[in-house]
Amino acid sequence: MNFLEYALYCLAVVVMIATPGPVMLLIASAGLKGGYQAALRTIFGTNFASLILIACSILSLKGVMSINQDWLNMIQVLGCVYIAYLAVDILREVFSKAAQAPTLIQPMSAGFQKGFLVGISNPKDIIFFASFFPQFVGVSSNIDTSLMILTVTWIVLDFLTLSLVYLGFKRLSTSKIYPHLLGLCGVILLSVALYGIYSVWF
Repeated sequence: MNFLEYALYCLAVVVMIATPGPVMLLIASAGLKGGYQAALRTIFGTNFASLILIACSILSLKGVMSINQDWLNMIQVLGCVYIAYLAVDILREVFSKAAQAPTLIQPMSAGFQKGFLVGISNPKDIIFFASFFPQFVGVSSNIDTSLMILTVTWIVLDFLTLSLVYLGFKRLSTSKIYPHLLGLCGVILLSVALYGIYSVWF
C-alpha cells in the first residue's frame, strides 16, 4: 500500500470538506439553529449525496480505464488543475480579506433532504468526485481494493470532519487565527495538485 499517497488523500479530503462552501455553510448554519441533532441529519443527507457521486465516479473511472489510459491521465491533470484553482482562490481570498473581520453566517433550518439536495447539486462536489478519485487509485496494487479504501475513508472523514465543523465553526469564525487556517488549507490543496501533476508527467 502506498501510504504517502493515502496520507495525501486523507489530507485532501479533510481540507476539501472543511473548506468554506455550500455544504459546510449548511451544516454550520443548521447546527447554530437546531443544535447537533439538526446538524447530524444534514450531515447524513450530504454524506448520502457523496456516496451517489462516488458511485458515479467509480463507474466512470472503470469505463475510462478499460478504454484508454490517456483519458485517465487527462482527467487526472484536469482534476489537479481544478484543485489548484480552488487552492489559489482560497489563498487569494485570505490575502485580500486579511484585514477584515470574519463574517458570521445567518442560521437556517436544514435536515436530511436539504443536505442531500445541496450535496448532489453542488458543482464543486460533482467536478471534485469526477476528477479526484483517479489521482489516488494507486494506494493499492488492486484497483477494486483502492476504490474500497478510498470510499470507506471518505465516508468516515466526511462524517467526522463535518461534525467537527459544527462543533468548532462558531468559535473559529470569530477567531483571529481563522484566516491563517484557511491559508493552510490552500497550501495543502496546492501541494496535492502539484503532486498529482508530477505523478502523471514523471
